[in-house]
Amino acid sequence: MVRMTRTQFMALAAMLPAAAEAQVKGRVFELRTYYTLPGRLPNLLARFRDHTTALFEKHGMTNVGYWTPLEGQEGAGNTLIYMLAHQSAEAAKKSWDGFRNDPAWAEARTESEKDGKIVDKVVSVMMQPTDFSKMK
Repeated sequence: MVRMTRTQFMALAAMLPAAAEAQVKGRVFELRTYYTLPGRLPNLLARFRDHTTALFEKHGMTNVGYWTPLEGQEGAGNTLIYMLAHQSAEAAKKSWDGFRNDPAWAEARTESEKDGKIVDKVVSVMMQPTDFSKMK
């Protein structure tokens, strides 16, 4: 029984080329949603475009896609939704630990927040593909 469904239309954030749909056994996905403080979404998008996505790759994470809600949708103007792929749940933990301890990340975050805090809240959901999913 389905208790609730939610539909949200989004625009693909123009910061990455289309992700390859390589089939990797055991791979897991992480859906992350960032809610920014008012007026700070452009700052967050710049930080991801100019620094964060490259640092994710450096630490073994695969950038799958980045989206923002379309105008009129819940979260429009203050929300970034993105998906990463990891070789496994254990690899995800190792990648995040490396990312968080990377001096380049600390510098990028500090520089991007020189005019004030950007992110209000982050929600992360780890997912595994179903047996009928085209992307694994």
